[in-house]
Amino acid sequence: MNLEGLEMIAVLVVIVLFVKVLEQFGLLEASIDDSVEDELELATVRHRPEGLEQLEAQTKFTKKELQILYRGFKNECPSGVVNEETFKEIYSQFFPQGDATTYAHFLFNAFDTDHNGTVSFEDFVMGLSILLRGSVHEKLNWAFNLYDINKDGYITKEEMLDIMKAIYDMMGKCTYPILKEETPRQHVEIFFQKMDKNKDGVVTIDEFIDCCQNDENIMRSMQLFENVI
Repeated sequence: MNLEGLEMIAVLVVIVLFVKVLEQFGLLEASIDDSVEDELELATVRHRPEGLEQLEAQTKFTKKELQILYRGFKNECPSGVVNEETFKEIYSQFFPQGDATTYAHFLFNAFDTDHNGTVSFEDFVMGLSILLRGSVHEKLNWAFNLYDINKDGYITKEEMLDIMKAIYDMMGKCTYPILKEETPRQHVEIFFQKMDKNKDGVVTIDEFIDCCQNDENIMRSMQLFENVI
């Protein structure tokens, strides 16, 4: 992957990697033949999700798609929840030449919307609905929330630098040419020149979305992951 591609990965890597999570959970290959069994098991799992009808109304998945997602989720997570260590294990499998620990931490926090240390099936499927079926605005809003580490409504250079370093650490030897130590900060400076329109040292949600929507590469790449399931 060249440096130009790495400039885009800070926005797109969430979607790309979550497709990998789907594959890891077997969600792209699951059968829906045992949907009745799924409905029965909803009543016995320790952390059971809300009714599928309610989730269908809250997401952009059909009931059958939710049944597929739930079957894969409960097969990997019998307790009904995912903890941060599971996220780290998943991403470390896909990036054995790098260190995915920090990126997995940031991504987990983005899915753990109630900040209770676990990701439930509801958390999982709500985020997935946005990443795979959401509008451009919804996807970019979700990405902004990932980079806004302290959730104060702004992205600072240090927050974006933390995310960029985490991505580069995760990619490891997959980048070409090999990145220098100062490269993440250089890329952050490039992003801020594009996004920080009023030059106040922070990026707002409006600045972030406006910049991304006007970038043809980002918009084209987002379209590639529509209707994955």
